[in-house]
Amino acid sequence: MAITFYSLGAAEEVTGSKHVLEVDSKSYLIDCGAFQGSRAEAERKNRNLGIAVDRIEAAVLTHGHLDHCGLLPCLTKAGYRGNIYATPATRDIASLIMLDSAHIQARDAVYLQRQAQKKGERFDWEPLYSELDAIQAASQFVGVSYERPFCIGDGVKLEFYDAGHILGSAMAFFTITRDGKETRVLCSGDLGRKGMPIIRDPGKPPAPDYLVLESTYGDRLHDRVDNALTKLREITRRTARNRGKILIPAFAIERTQELVYYFHLLEDEGLTPEIPIYVDSPMAANATTIFQVHPECYDEAIYQAFIKHHKNPFGFNALRFTTSVDESKALNNHPGPLIIISADGMCEAGRIQHHLIHNIGDPNVTILTVGYMAQNTLGRRIRDKASEVKIHGQVLKRRAAVEEINAFSAHADYAEAGAWLDSIDTSRLKKIFLVHGEHEAQSAFQRYLTEKGYNVEIARYGETYGMG
Repeated sequence: MAITFYSLGAAEEVTGSKHVLEVDSKSYLIDCGAFQGSRAEAERKNRNLGIAVDRIEAAVLTHGHLDHCGLLPCLTKAGYRGNIYATPATRDIASLIMLDSAHIQARDAVYLQRQAQKKGERFDWEPLYSELDAIQAASQFVGVSYERPFCIGDGVKLEFYDAGHILGSAMAFFTITRDGKETRVLCSGDLGRKGMPIIRDPGKPPAPDYLVLESTYGDRLHDRVDNALTKLREITRRTARNRGKILIPAFAIERTQELVYYFHLLEDEGLTPEIPIYVDSPMAANATTIFQVHPECYDEAIYQAFIKHHKNPFGFNALRFTTSVDESKALNNHPGPLIIISADGMCEAGRIQHHLIHNIGDPNVTILTVGYMAQNTLGRRIRDKASEVKIHGQVLKRRAAVEEINAFSAHADYAEAGAWLDSIDTSRLKKIFLVHGEHEAQSAFQRYLTEKGYNVEIARYGETYGMG
């Protein structure tokens, strides 16, 4: 029996997760995510799947973020007709994400073509896939709940455990049996954190032989949530006094709902004045509906506080959802104080870019970053307080204040990941492979885990590793 593992994305980088577990020459694809970064690099990487679809026995999706599911329509467009296994909530979220991505690509193609025509330049870029391709990918999903083992290939069993990252996120636990020998491989997906609102803490799967572990925050510790709420309160009060605006680039899934929850708490307790809050993302509005129909993913606290008492954690008086383009444009002329939460979380696409164009030069505006910003993204340049940025071909001077709160991250930091690892049965664990992290974070995390007694290797792009 030959079991090997290799990575085609999110190896020594954070976006574009795409890993392959190969069992006796049959390939099991784990995630198929879009790379987010500079336009040229993203174009090059996203146009190349890196694997022939006829080699894939089955596909497994750990969760619905774009950098994990965003190229599934490319997979089906290339001819893959097998199953895509995911939890029910992930199936619903990924379907939404893929359709939204197709829509954004189509809209961007039209916009960029017009811009090129104005400059007399040639434009021949085409979207990676269409809405029909996204629908085809969605039709191949097979929803399987947590801790329900099922067979996905000859001698290959898969079981999902809650990863505690976003709604429906899962660790993929493979049990491979050949000639009476059993090998267990656990792929963490994106590992979440204990004690966060809305969703449950990361689960505890059985003892693995090999672990593929994410390392996004392998060199960082998150701020305490109570400190973050204090900072959020101060920023909100300052904005109210100055009659300014807060722009928050946030992923439509999980981060937006968490922010709504926290703003709700602050207002309920009288710690902040009532300020109009606009969630300017049709996808976020639809995602919030998905949250409401998947209470099986809630942690006990939110279930007790809201479900049993018939309160809505995702809506309150100050909150408004915008859907149309006209409503979105009107926000740029809306007087302050005002809070706008808008996708994309890394500022690489979506309505947040247009809000930045109109507001980044205003000193009464605060841009608040609340999540990870990958290298070479617009969000990273803003987080690093660049004096000017380029958006849609326009060079804009930044006069807006920039603030960062990293306590709301859905990724475990190195201490949290280490504590989770210590909490599970590692008696069989032979090796940990690190993925989904930048070089410095992975090197630090490798040292940290090695000092704790674990055998750790950083997975390199395209390099094949034996498992058993």
